[in-house]
Amino acid sequence: MGVYKIRMPDVGEGITEAEIVEWNVKVGDVVKEDDVLAGVMTDKATVEIPSPVDGTIKELLGEIGEMTAVGTVIIALEVEGEGNNIPDTPKAEEKAEETPADDTKAEAPAPAPAPKPEPKKTPVPKPATVKRPSGAPRAEGERPLASPAVRKRAMDAGIKLQYVHGTGPAGRISHEDLDAYISGESAPAVGGASRRPNTDVEEIRVIGLRRKIAERMQDAKRRIPHITYVEEVDVTELESLREHMNASKRDDQPKLTILPFIMLAMVKALKDYPKLSSHYDDDADVLYQYGAAHIGMAAQTPGGLMVPVIKHAEALDVWGLAEEAKRLAGAARDGSIKREELTGSTITLSSLGRMGGIVSTPVINSPEVAIVGVNKVAVRPVFQDGGFVPRKIMNLSSSFDHRIVDGWDAAEFIQRIRALMENPATLFMEA
Repeated sequence: MGVYKIRMPDVGEGITEAEIVEWNVKVGDVVKEDDVLAGVMTDKATVEIPSPVDGTIKELLGEIGEMTAVGTVIIALEVEGEGNNIPDTPKAEEKAEETPADDTKAEAPAPAPAPKPEPKKTPVPKPATVKRPSGAPRAEGERPLASPAVRKRAMDAGIKLQYVHGTGPAGRISHEDLDAYISGESAPAVGGASRRPNTDVEEIRVIGLRRKIAERMQDAKRRIPHITYVEEVDVTELESLREHMNASKRDDQPKLTILPFIMLAMVKALKDYPKLSSHYDDDADVLYQYGAAHIGMAAQTPGGLMVPVIKHAEALDVWGLAEEAKRLAGAARDGSIKREELTGSTITLSSLGRMGGIVSTPVINSPEVAIVGVNKVAVRPVFQDGGFVPRKIMNLSSSFDHRIVDGWDAAEFIQRIRALMENPATLFMEA
């Protein structure tokens, strides 16, 4: 029997490390070639690591959430034959091994890696228990008796002493009474027994996609001075057109939501305001302005927020935009999306769907300079032709990098999108 070692893969594009986000096997499992052993995350894409051979899992070298250098051995398989006999460290960090004095002696097996210590947790002492005495509860409105130390401890824990049963003279509340109340072994002095403070604390590690999202959002808010502009859009005619197109579409055409129409309006507006389709390199003080409209489409997935990119949206019609949006959203949700489909956006469209609320303040997807946020469509009374009429109204809540985009330019860009959406025939005019 031999040992076959698997390294952290090199996915290219200058990636030097990746995060282990999932083990699909455990030590002792028998695996076949191409079975998925683990999931690792680079940037915003999760990469599956398949087994190149048949074998039995001998070691899993790494913890969930741990950043591991590309080239480091992370899995060891016990296989038939000699295995591949590679060292455990990346080639750049390998050290020459000393030659044993006696070549006839069998090479001693490498010691198993020391287990990584668990994160240190602050011990929570088990409260002392006090037998609840008999007797009438404290009268409602009666001031509870307790020392300043007990009062401070109760205040820090968010406990109202009027609900704690005291066992001391004249019902005085002691630390032991407080411990008993916290442990649930003492009934409240006043009120329902079901209302007790919940002192549970759950420790949840922030790893994988959620950690990447946190890092990117923190970086964007720290580096970019945001300006958010909100405008109402009357989409009554646009919604009528959308319903008509869905009713008459071919079987091979996707169902149209309002998003492809907004993308079409963005593409046309970007021709007049090309600066909004840009990347700003604030380290080099260079703005890269793109002729293309690569629209990032924020999509919620079971693992968190992803931003698939519709490349060259300016070359697609409304049906093509709908088809590509559907394909990318599906791939993001089932985990089959490719890394290149999550990069390269020049402007982002964010939507919360029917839960879109009235106003939002979307965070710019750095290094872009603009994000268009879509709120829900609602029927509202609008004064028109001397009276109030019901109209379908939707807000656009959009944010801009104020270092590059002035407030006036931001308003003009959104007004251009609004004009196109309120007069949907203009979306399909070439000029």
